[in-house]
Amino acid sequence: MSYSTIPPIPAHLAPPPAQGLATRIRRAYRSRKALSGVSQWSIDYGLPFLFFVAVIWTLSAESTDRNGKQLGFGEAYRNFTLLDPPRQAWLWLASILGWLVVPAIIGGFAGQVITARIESTKGLPANKMFLHRTLAERLRPPTQIDWLGGLATKTLADRFFVDVFVRMAHRSDWRLAQKHWEILIRDTLRTAELTDLDRHESMKQAQDRCRIDAIMAGLHGQCIVCHAHI
Repeated sequence: MSYSTIPPIPAHLAPPPAQGLATRIRRAYRSRKALSGVSQWSIDYGLPFLFFVAVIWTLSAESTDRNGKQLGFGEAYRNFTLLDPPRQAWLWLASILGWLVVPAIIGGFAGQVITARIESTKGLPANKMFLHRTLAERLRPPTQIDWLGGLATKTLADRFFVDVFVRMAHRSDWRLAQKHWEILIRDTLRTAELTDLDRHESMKQAQDRCRIDAIMAGLHGQCIVCHAHI
């Protein structure tokens, strides 16, 4: 067989379902674990906190005073920045956020960035020696966790892995296999061994390592994630 020939899906393996929007979003979200500490923290905690602040700010701006007049975003901003004393319940909450929570978050974030920069000046890992990353490489998001349905029509090695992991370990349940594959990669990305790698190398090594583990367990009809969730 020519190396350029795309191997078909094994006849004994049911074809994969279409990759829906929910699966794409879940894969992208779980792939965030390949990011560094600050970037990952910003997604896990920074964005939800900003959303919470925006909700409080909007509710404060749309609330009314004792005379029934809408306060507006200007009034909410002045209370949020402690320029004016609060005169309404939502404004009290906005003032507390502006006085206590926001400075703590900003200070902690800045401290983490500074600490990471200081530690990196004398703690260069051996695998990063002589490497130069362009701005585009630094800003490029991490590679997403593989979609098993896409691997079923690629190389022979990919087809063998999908056959073992989906058919043997998950009884041809594509959806369950995909979820467990994402969980396996996500948790592997959190291990200390991959901490010093950049987002692209950590994802590559995590998927290569998990393939070996998944195949070894799948040949015995088992799944590491299934076993852990028992």
